[in-house]
Amino acid sequence: MAIANDRGPVTRAPGKATRLSWLGLVGVGLMLVLLAAALVQARQFSLLREALKSGEEYSVLNIYRVETEYLQLREQWHRATDERVPLDLPALRLRYEIWVSRVDTLHAARPQKLIRDIVGHGGTQEQVDAFVAAADRVLGTQPAQPATRSSLQALVPALDDLSRPLHEMSLAAAHHVADQMARRAQTVRTQNLLGLGLTVFLSVLTLAFAAISLRQVRQLRERRLVLEDLATRLREARHEAEAASQAKSAFLANMSHEIRTPFHGLMGMLSLLRETGLAPRQIDYLRTATESADHLLAILNDILDMSQLESGRMTLAPAPVELRGLLRDVEALMRPQANAKSLALHIDADPAVPERVLADATRLKQILFNLLSNAIKFSDHGAVVLDVRSQADANGHPELEFTVSDTGVGMDEATQARLFNRFMQGDSSRSRRHGGTGLGLEISRNLARLMGGDITVRSKPGEGSRFTLRMPAHPLNDAAAVPTGDVGAGTAPAQMLSVLVAEDHPVNRQYLAALLESLGHQAHFTANGAEAVQAARQRRFDVVLMDLHMPVLDGVAATRAIRALPDPALSTVPIVALTADAFEETRERCMLAGMNDFLTKPVSPDKLSASLRRLFGAGVNAAPANPEAATPPVAPVRTDAQALLDEAAIGVSLQAMSRHRLGGMIASFLDQAPQTVQRLRAAVRDAQPLELRINAHAARGAALNLGLTGLAATAQALQEGAAHLPAHEIARLVQRYEEQVPRTREAARALGLLGPATAAP
Repeated sequence: MAIANDRGPVTRAPGKATRLSWLGLVGVGLMLVLLAAALVQARQFSLLREALKSGEEYSVLNIYRVETEYLQLREQWHRATDERVPLDLPALRLRYEIWVSRVDTLHAARPQKLIRDIVGHGGTQEQVDAFVAAADRVLGTQPAQPATRSSLQALVPALDDLSRPLHEMSLAAAHHVADQMARRAQTVRTQNLLGLGLTVFLSVLTLAFAAISLRQVRQLRERRLVLEDLATRLREARHEAEAASQAKSAFLANMSHEIRTPFHGLMGMLSLLRETGLAPRQIDYLRTATESADHLLAILNDILDMSQLESGRMTLAPAPVELRGLLRDVEALMRPQANAKSLALHIDADPAVPERVLADATRLKQILFNLLSNAIKFSDHGAVVLDVRSQADANGHPELEFTVSDTGVGMDEATQARLFNRFMQGDSSRSRRHGGTGLGLEISRNLARLMGGDITVRSKPGEGSRFTLRMPAHPLNDAAAVPTGDVGAGTAPAQMLSVLVAEDHPVNRQYLAALLESLGHQAHFTANGAEAVQAARQRRFDVVLMDLHMPVLDGVAATRAIRALPDPALSTVPIVALTADAFEETRERCMLAGMNDFLTKPVSPDKLSASLRRLFGAGVNAAPANPEAATPPVAPVRTDAQALLDEAAIGVSLQAMSRHRLGGMIASFLDQAPQTVQRLRAAVRDAQPLELRINAHAARGAALNLGLTGLAATAQALQEGAAHLPAHEIARLVQRYEEQVPRTREAARALGLLGPATAAP
């Protein structure tokens, strides 16, 4: 047979085929010899196992013992019948019982079989049993007649008659076992000789096989050297390619970060410029500039996400998410795009969909934004629908299904096959007209798989497309409030605590002061972490309530500083974290810093009481000490106010303070809202996402404590989107926050928490 290589055709020599044939024959011979050796070893093992299982040696030993005990019994019996020797009945009975116990061992199956094999009948056994029956009438446990010399003398002939048959049975048993062991030894010797012969033959075949294999190894060594050289070259080429890819990813990530920072400032200024008085022509120019900037920033975001996914640095931050609130946020941001193309946008959630789930809200929104944006982009008429359902996967586990349907042009199978590939776009002509990097769907699918789900697509040309995101559902149930117990009669008086509160937001300080006052505790307040450390150094407090996000020194750093104090009485004070972040990683960071407990905002009286009881036991004040705190629940509110106020949270707050006091805090918070809006807009204008996130987080925590859910949700959207949302979307969220302030004031006034509005003079 001819084989071609880079040097020309090569013909395989006949000798090589012959060597391979011999190698095969020797190999088959080796296998047969090994099989025969295995059979010999199995036979030897079987013989040994039968020898161990037979138990005849133990039976022979029992026969020997029966004869030995018989001889001792006979001697003791004759001594008992001798008139010259005192009669010792206890010794005789003991010797008789020992012999009878030995006789009983012969009634087992194996001794009985051995006796039948060596004697041929059971006469000896019957003779022994007959004597035992007669002797039991005198020496048994319930004798029928007294044991006297005469009664014992009467049994002497029967006792003596047992001597010969027992001795013959012992000799026969010994000869039988000896013959059996000789046969086994001969069989083992035969098997050993056979095994030795097989071993010699196996050694010869092994040497032959080794000789043939050695020649094969020498030939293969040359080929291996050639392959190793080729593998080395391929490895070096792969390392060079990986280094180039890593350098590319690092470069893209760095450039994306560097470019995004000034772009946020640029887009923030464009958003602020839109609010000034402009001529129609200037507004048109501004719209074009904003759209171009949005497009370029979206490209940069896609490149950054792709580089993070490639390098494995992207991680999820799951947290409790109000699913329907998230869908409302998505709808609010996507509806302007749909309205611009006269498309209907419908978002529907099945009643079976859980209210709250554990998910990364930011990444889930990113996927839905991408799918809806594509559906709107490639649809010129009709409607775009987002349908959310809850169902079970193939294994019966609950999952969420987000389906985005459109009435666009659709796609053929070839287009769908390359749809999720990098830099590939479904319709090149339409994609060129609409723009895009070709990364959005790949990023969305990678994020979905990072969440444990996937994205699939069904589409036909002219019939629209249907994208389905499936992800595991982790529904959350609202934790039952820990009941606060009153101090009953006969119990020890409740313990009043000295509490240090580190909180930078003034409204939150007022709120916590009311909560602690209602529980009968004394509070001392500081505005940042550095002041908290200084206060903890100067005097001893029973517990510290530590906000995490504070200026100068945050809560984690302040906790570490307190734990490092030299005085053990001061450094071991219990510290409880206060934060609006419910992330597990935030909780772990607090515990590692040395905190003792973790409370998420809004902080209710029940939550605070439960935490104090965990730290100090049931002896601390747990019920509101203020009689005015027993305010009845708030009355139902109008439907349009339900999205702005949380009746349950307000009702809980009214358990700890009067309606007038809570209304004053709400009024103070709303009065400070213009300054909050100014700080948020300044952060957008100056491209400072960290400052934006800090201010939004502070506003969210205070709003949650006061039950202002609308403002809290908008502040949360600002906090989550500070790092990746386009500047114009952030500006719209700031505008929404500003517009919600007067509506929230009216809703609070409708609840009777604020006084009536006064007319301007």
